[in-house]
Amino acid sequence: MRGLARWAPVSEGGARGGLDSRRRGPTMRAYGAIGALATVALGLLWSAKGEVSEMDWMSVFEEALPYAEFLDRYAKPAQRLRWDGLHAKVRLSAEQTAVLGGFTRRMPVLCLCGAWCGDCINQCPTFDHFAKGSAAIDLRFLDRDARPEIREALAVNGGHRVPVLVFLSEDGFEVSRYGERTLSIYRKLAADQLGPACPTGLVAPSEDALTLAASEWLGEFERAQLILRLSPRLRQKHGD
Repeated sequence: MRGLARWAPVSEGGARGGLDSRRRGPTMRAYGAIGALATVALGLLWSAKGEVSEMDWMSVFEEALPYAEFLDRYAKPAQRLRWDGLHAKVRLSAEQTAVLGGFTRRMPVLCLCGAWCGDCINQCPTFDHFAKGSAAIDLRFLDRDARPEIREALAVNGGHRVPVLVFLSEDGFEVSRYGERTLSIYRKLAADQLGPACPTGLVAPSEDALTLAASEWLGEFERAQLILRLSPRLRQKHGD
């Protein structure tokens, strides 16, 4: 409901409509009460329709699982082999390791994904390497179908595509979101004239493709981290 505050103009002195509440007559106060009730009702109606709502991302994040626990719960044996195979292929460069080592602001990262999804198999293991390279990254995974309302909120072009990442501040604000494929992956799909909604993940990407996608994803992690690092609110809080 915080977003509805802009609907009710407040004067510099704090009184709505520019009139001090002590100077309002009974009629003015009655109109004010009716207006307040209408605003609340409108806000509830919009929230029910899904047009105006505030997602409590931190509560969703707390329900999500760390990388290994997510796979233990959701991945079938054959799927787990592919996840582990991709994880073993990821190699971060010295420059990428240095970038991650420079992260200082705590950054919860929620990954909506599916253990069965080829795009997730080919990309999510890289995120675990990022988290291992930075103590500031708190990475959790949520199954796409575990929370239908989250699946809808993170839909891409009207589709339930994964993986999708939501970057959060330490106090629960959404910083940014990104998914479900990087630009280089889409360029390759376009060049190959392929358009499956979700590749099988049976064929692993080449080393060059894996390295390029990792670089693009790291750019998104770094961008979110810099937003947090330069945030006036957080700089005031941490005195930096």
